[in-house]
Amino acid sequence: MAEFLTVLTMTDSREKALDLARGAVDARLAACAQVGGPVASVYWWEGATETAQEWQVVFKTASARYDELEAHLKGAHDYETPEIIATPVVRGSAEYLAWVTQETTAP
Repeated sequence: MAEFLTVLTMTDSREKALDLARGAVDARLAACAQVGGPVASVYWWEGATETAQEWQVVFKTASARYDELEAHLKGAHDYETPEIIATPVVRGSAEYLAWVTQETTAP
Protein backbone atom coordinates (compact mmCIF):
# COMPACT_ATOMS: atom_id res chain seq x y z
CA MET A 1 0.00 0.00 0.00
CA ALA A 2 1.20 3.52 -0.81
CA GLU A 3 2.20 5.72 2.10
CA PHE A 4 0.54 8.81 0.61
CA LEU A 5 -2.67 9.52 -1.28
CA THR A 6 -4.43 12.20 -3.21
CA VAL A 7 -8.15 12.04 -2.51
CA LEU A 8 -10.72 13.59 -4.83
CA THR A 9 -14.26 14.76 -4.26
CA MET A 10 -16.65 17.06 -6.10
CA THR A 11 -19.38 19.43 -4.93
CA ASP A 12 -21.81 21.90 -6.47
CA SER A 13 -20.44 25.23 -5.21
CA ARG A 14 -17.11 26.93 -4.59
CA GLU A 15 -18.14 27.74 -1.02
CA LYS A 16 -18.97 24.10 -0.25
CA ALA A 17 -15.67 23.01 -1.80
CA LEU A 18 -13.74 25.49 0.35
CA ASP A 19 -15.64 24.32 3.45
CA LEU A 20 -14.74 20.68 2.71
CA ALA A 21 -11.10 21.66 2.16
CA ARG A 22 -10.86 23.76 5.34
CA GLY A 23 -12.63 21.15 7.46
CA ALA A 24 -10.26 18.37 6.46
CA VAL A 25 -7.14 20.51 6.85
CA ASP A 26 -8.30 21.94 10.20
CA ALA A 27 -8.91 18.37 11.44
CA ARG A 28 -5.40 17.39 10.25
CA LEU A 29 -6.90 14.76 7.95
CA ALA A 30 -5.14 16.35 4.98
CA ALA A 31 -2.00 18.46 4.80
CA CYS A 32 -3.55 20.61 2.10
CA ALA A 33 -6.40 20.71 -0.38
CA GLN A 34 -6.83 22.42 -3.72
CA VAL A 35 -10.16 23.63 -5.05
CA GLY A 36 -10.59 23.86 -8.80
CA GLY A 37 -13.52 24.67 -10.99
CA PRO A 38 -16.01 25.10 -12.17
CA VAL A 39 -16.00 21.96 -14.27
CA ALA A 40 -18.82 20.45 -16.31
CA SER A 41 -19.81 17.03 -15.00
CA VAL A 42 -21.94 14.61 -17.02
CA TYR A 43 -23.17 11.52 -15.19
CA TRP A 44 -25.92 8.94 -14.96
CA TRP A 45 -28.20 9.45 -11.94
CA GLU A 46 -31.58 7.96 -11.10
CA GLY A 47 -32.30 6.75 -14.62
CA ALA A 48 -31.21 9.82 -16.57
CA THR A 49 -28.13 11.57 -17.85
CA GLU A 50 -27.45 14.69 -15.81
CA THR A 51 -25.17 17.67 -16.42
CA ALA A 52 -23.99 19.87 -13.58
CA GLN A 53 -21.43 22.53 -12.76
CA GLU A 54 -19.15 21.30 -9.98
CA TRP A 55 -15.97 22.17 -8.09
CA GLN A 56 -13.25 19.62 -7.50
CA VAL A 57 -11.36 19.26 -4.22
CA VAL A 58 -8.08 17.34 -4.14
CA PHE A 59 -6.67 16.47 -0.72
CA LYS A 60 -3.06 15.42 0.01
CA THR A 61 -2.85 13.00 2.90
CA ALA A 62 -1.06 10.08 4.50
CA SER A 63 -2.63 6.69 3.81
CA ALA A 64 -3.00 6.13 7.54
CA ARG A 65 -5.51 9.03 7.65
CA TYR A 66 -7.69 7.86 4.76
CA ASP A 67 -10.44 6.15 6.75
CA GLU A 68 -10.89 9.22 8.95
CA LEU A 69 -10.83 11.55 5.93
CA GLU A 70 -13.45 9.45 4.13
CA ALA A 71 -15.70 9.43 7.22
CA HIS A 72 -15.25 13.21 7.58
CA LEU A 73 -16.16 13.82 3.93
CA LYS A 74 -19.22 11.58 4.11
CA GLY A 75 -20.40 13.44 7.21
CA ALA A 76 -19.71 16.92 5.84
CA HIS A 77 -20.86 16.37 2.26
CA ASP A 78 -24.42 17.11 1.19
CA TYR A 79 -24.46 14.73 -1.81
CA GLU A 80 -26.39 11.49 -1.32
CA THR A 81 -23.48 9.55 -2.84
CA PRO A 82 -20.37 11.76 -2.89
CA GLU A 83 -17.48 10.87 -5.13
CA ILE A 84 -14.53 9.98 -2.90
CA ILE A 85 -11.64 8.47 -4.83
CA ALA A 86 -8.13 7.88 -3.51
CA THR A 87 -5.12 7.61 -5.80
CA PRO A 88 -1.76 6.39 -4.50
CA VAL A 89 1.22 8.70 -4.71
CA VAL A 90 3.97 6.51 -6.11
CA ARG A 91 6.73 9.12 -5.92
CA GLY A 92 7.22 12.63 -4.58
CA SER A 93 9.88 14.91 -3.20
CA ALA A 94 11.13 13.73 0.17
CA GLU A 95 10.69 17.20 1.67
CA TYR A 96 7.09 17.53 0.51
CA LEU A 97 6.11 14.05 1.69
CA ALA A 98 7.78 14.69 5.07
CA TRP A 99 5.64 17.83 5.34
CA VAL A 100 2.48 15.82 4.51
CA THR A 101 3.41 13.35 7.26
CA GLN A 102 4.03 16.15 9.76
CA GLU A 103 0.78 17.96 8.98
CA THR A 104 -1.41 14.86 9.09
CA THR A 105 -0.04 13.48 12.34
CA ALA A 106 -2.82 13.56 14.89
CA PRO A 107 -1.94 15.97 17.73
